[in-house]
Amino acid sequence: MKHFVIEITYKAPLEQIDAAVGDHRQFLQGGYDLGLLLFSGPQNPRTGGIIIARAESLEAIQDLFKKDPYQARGLASYRFIEFNPVKRQNFLESWTAA
Repeated sequence: MKHFVIEITYKAPLEQIDAAVGDHRQFLQGGYDLGLLLFSGPQNPRTGGIIIARAESLEAIQDLFKKDPYQARGLASYRFIEFNPVKRQNFLESWTAA
């Protein structure tokens, strides 16, 4: 598995983001259910969000996030940063080793 930081940057007013946040979080739950997401949450200040994820490839994680309502509705842009988690807390060993 490859590991990614996904940076979401809002392109729409927060009123439009707030209207879609329920659908976005439901989409994210699917990624959690598949074991692909570890963390997600809004940035502070609220200009976007950050997600820690894993997938077989960059293309696979990008394809998954094409289904995110934020992206499908043109509300946000995405930056996918691949990284190698060489150091981690012991409790994350099974998640990073997969």
